Amino acid sequence: MNYTERRIVESYTGLFEGLSTLSKMELIKKLSRSLTIENNTKEDDFYKSYGAFPSEKSAEEIIKDIKDSRKFRNKEIKF
Repeated sequence: MNYTERRIVESYTGLFEGLSTLSKMELIKKLSRSLTIENNTKEDDFYKSYGAFPSEKSAEEIIKDIKDSRKFRNKEIKF
């Protein structure tokens, strides 16, 4: 945990001191649930991104299309 994260945790801890036991337990439950959801979601998103650019063209054709679509203009700069 880096310094910034530690400071954030300390700040939130101060807020939680005024909560009831039941509220703290609910908070723990929601934080625990968010940890499992976050890990699964990140991994799922990674695997879903594979093949996210559907195209029948080969990589070389796509590169050629990109390079061909570039437009350059000559502009004289006066000092």
